Amino acid sequence: MNIIAGGGKYGSEAVKYHRTKKKGFILVDKDPDCLATKKYNIKPALNMAEKGEYFLQGDMRTVLDLIEKLKLDYLFPTAPIHVAAELVKLKFELRPWPEAINTILSKIPPSVVLKSGRGNLIVSYNRDKDCIGKCATPPICPSTNKSKPCTMDKLMRFAYPQGIFLVSYQMAPGMGALKTSEIINFFDRIEKEEKFVVATTCDCHGVFSSFCKV
Repeated sequence: MNIIAGGGKYGSEAVKYHRTKKKGFILVDKDPDCLATKKYNIKPALNMAEKGEYFLQGDMRTVLDLIEKLKLDYLFPTAPIHVAAELVKLKFELRPWPEAINTILSKIPPSVVLKSGRGNLIVSYNRDKDCIGKCATPPICPSTNKSKPCTMDKLMRFAYPQGIFLVSYQMAPGMGALKTSEIINFFDRIEKEEKFVVATTCDCHGVFSSFCKV
């Protein structure tokens, strides 16, 4: 069973994917009348069993609880946030560590820097244009018509090899998901760390978030 964080446009696409693949899922959203629940008539969760379709009204705290309590395979992050960073901030008392981002910026080509500040850095091979829908991430970007010198995860690992990297695996064109086992391993790894950088990346885009424990 998987978890879908967010029931908007992209959450609806994730629901469609799960139905096509006949896979069970738990959809989490603050709004019980979100687009996905109305479009696909997903009922509130009562007793969850394998391979069912369930809706839970909640936020990222709900997502964190589910990941830690249930044996889930993938997390589909459909909200426009750095999900790994939001989850770890709920689990530990943290503050931004901007000095690490300054170090990373010195090793990242300016042409891929989309936004930086407050302990975060967003990078993209398609910085200035909109991505096409359901993109299969070919070596030549269909929006810019430029060839990618390497996948974004390789560039990010070069810029900060000591970071903790979570891969967004492509489940379908334009749709990525994180392995919940890798999220749990991330939590375990930083249990004794005072400073750390976590990054989530796919072939084309990525985000760094840097933290110090309070």
